[in-house]
Amino acid sequence: MTGPQTPAVPDPAVPDPAVPDPAVPDPEPPEPAVPPPGAPPEPARPAATDPAEPAVAPGEVGPGPLRTARRRRDLVAAALIGVLSLLLGFALAVQVRNADEAQVLAGAREEDLVRILDELNLREDRLRQQLSEQRSALQELNGSGSRTGTALEEARQRAQELGILNGTLPAQGPGMTLAIRDPAGDVRVTDLLEVIQELRGAGAETMQVDGVRIGLSSAVTGKAGDLQVDGTDLSSPYEFVVIGEPQNMATAMNIPGGVVQLIGGRGGSVQISQSDLLVVDALRPLDRPQYAAPDTE
Repeated sequence: MTGPQTPAVPDPAVPDPAVPDPAVPDPEPPEPAVPPPGAPPEPARPAATDPAEPAVAPGEVGPGPLRTARRRRDLVAAALIGVLSLLLGFALAVQVRNADEAQVLAGAREEDLVRILDELNLREDRLRQQLSEQRSALQELNGSGSRTGTALEEARQRAQELGILNGTLPAQGPGMTLAIRDPAGDVRVTDLLEVIQELRGAGAETMQVDGVRIGLSSAVTGKAGDLQVDGTDLSSPYEFVVIGEPQNMATAMNIPGGVVQLIGGRGGSVQISQSDLLVVDALRPLDRPQYAAPDTE
């Protein structure tokens, strides 16, 4: 007869395979197999879906674009805040500076205030002097323009006077007409030259005879009964149109031994008619010098 069985007591020296031994490290996970060269690549495995990130249905905006838009709004807001901060800082700095200057002036001594006032007065004087100089320069420029305009007007007037004297411009004014009749044809070249010289001596400014302008270089040629002025034939009566003071010229023609008495001695006659307005419109061609040139020195 067999007695009760005594349970077996585990031997501490013999390890239990069911209980892990803490002194023995866990085996390392196997390294991934490296495909041999030339082997086709393994197909990409789909990434594991984050269970915290909701799935996106087709046609909807995912959390990634929303996060990007939110980041842009944050950047714009930060930039605006920075600009406003700079403007506020600048305004505060200006205000503080003005307040400091006011405090400095308020706390300055009387001597310092007098010195500051003197400096301001000196600066004002310099500015006023500069303004006066600028005004003077402007007036000088305007004056030079006026002087230039006056000089041009004087030159134009002088050119007109010379044109009248040379016979290159028409003229009008008070004067007289003088008609010399020569029925016998005895009036000579010297007689016409005497008439021209007496008229010029009496103040005649310009004249013409039978439509020929008398100039500084006019020449009377020919013989009695066949006279020419600058190559143009004259016919009796020889009619002079003269601009000048009428009474003086008429008096010069009638002096004893003058033109009227001289022509009368040739068998001719002189008829004088004064007028308040006469026109001398015969023109001379402009003589151009062939050898003479202006001296520029």
